[in-house]
Amino acid sequence: MEFLGRASSWRKPRNKIFGYRTGQYQCTQKQTDFAEDTTQGNFSNMASSWCKISPIIPIFVFLLLVSSLVCPVQSSEHSEERAANQTFRPEEELQKLKLIRSRLRKINKPAVKTIQAFDPVSKYSPDGDFIDCVVSHLQPAFDHPLLKGKKPLYPPDRPKGHNQMGVVEENFQLWSMSGESCPEGTIPVRRTTEQDMLRASSVRRFGRKPRKYVRRDSSSDGHEHAVGYVSGEQYYGAKASINVWAPRVANQYEFSLSQMWVISGSFGDDLNTIEAGWQVSPELYGDNYPRFFTYWTSDAYQATGCYNLLCSGFVQTNTKIAIGAAISPTSSYEGGQFDISLLVWKDPKHGNWWLEFGSGVLVGYWPSFLFTHLQDHASMVQFGGEVVNSRPDGFHTSTQMGSGHLAGEGFGKASYFRNLQVVDWDNSLVPLSNLRVLADHPSCYDIQGGINNVWGNYFYYGGPGRNVECP
Repeated sequence: MEFLGRASSWRKPRNKIFGYRTGQYQCTQKQTDFAEDTTQGNFSNMASSWCKISPIIPIFVFLLLVSSLVCPVQSSEHSEERAANQTFRPEEELQKLKLIRSRLRKINKPAVKTIQAFDPVSKYSPDGDFIDCVVSHLQPAFDHPLLKGKKPLYPPDRPKGHNQMGVVEENFQLWSMSGESCPEGTIPVRRTTEQDMLRASSVRRFGRKPRKYVRRDSSSDGHEHAVGYVSGEQYYGAKASINVWAPRVANQYEFSLSQMWVISGSFGDDLNTIEAGWQVSPELYGDNYPRFFTYWTSDAYQATGCYNLLCSGFVQTNTKIAIGAAISPTSSYEGGQFDISLLVWKDPKHGNWWLEFGSGVLVGYWPSFLFTHLQDHASMVQFGGEVVNSRPDGFHTSTQMGSGHLAGEGFGKASYFRNLQVVDWDNSLVPLSNLRVLADHPSCYDIQGGINNVWGNYFYYGGPGRNVECP
């Protein structure tokens, strides 16, 4: 991860969102009961050569892009469940509670140690998280029938051309600033609480994106994007540095995220994706902090896949990073800029897809057997932002994407992706040769791409949502 300041002088900004850095912390060795625990610009050194990318993109690519990532916000499934919750029915509430506790028993594994940071004044964790140290081979991934009785794999070779200057351990999450860490042989797992599941639109689908209903008109699907993408070749991974902000999200059932998508399939029911980045999701996490996340699906978000470690799938190998935990610090408008570097690549020997954070820190891997098309290679890679627009009160949402400012404001004001690369058939990191950009609602959220010797392929993106041009 890196801070990027003004070209003339740089000073690390005081983070206005994440406080409590000098607070006290507590660490408990005893695992608490899951049912009882409910706590929760101008870039002056850039020899910029902006790319004027034609907005006239082949219509089939546009349709594929939209249909691959979207789903209706107000599904009948969600509406019915919320309507049912408005009337108190003791038997139904009891059944719901039983279902929640059954899911929690499956998700929350026994902890060797539990860590929680707390502020000495409020006596409350800044982000409300409990981090459980779980024995690595007992994590949720190993509930999968094909992983039972096995242990995490050893790291593979990195792609050629990967500038690895040794592993640099970095504290970028709130919980790790306590100085506490998980013992050797365990991994940190953000504990899921009853409140987390009670907030969910659907308890049965907690941790998953809504089912994919194919809608070809992007104006009605509720999801809006500003992305750069490549397609037409065989891809074996991707890398990017992603600017981190804390965008405002208008209500509980919306989110704002910035991520990479590694995609294969026909964009029908067989869509395969691997996803990683940061997101603000009040429904999933109960707050407005940007959080590091992963996702995967092998059937277009229908019955497979989940966020983070909320189902069997992704195998975490890192002992210091908690997937789903809050990121700190974040970028500030006209202040210091903070980004995280993510690399996803396919191990040529075993076929698994690995995730690396920052300077050589391996997070874990998605086993190849989880997928159909991605067992071989990806056919598209996307980078960028996505928000949900539920049109509260009949108007466009004011949920922000990226920094909440449009791409034209540039460095220090607009959010960015930089150093975009892909992994080719020879397991080599190579620059993008045909990056295209697309904003499906450019008056609300837009994107501008470029290339130079400092940042390689990059783009600025994002916006405020509702404004005079975006009613």
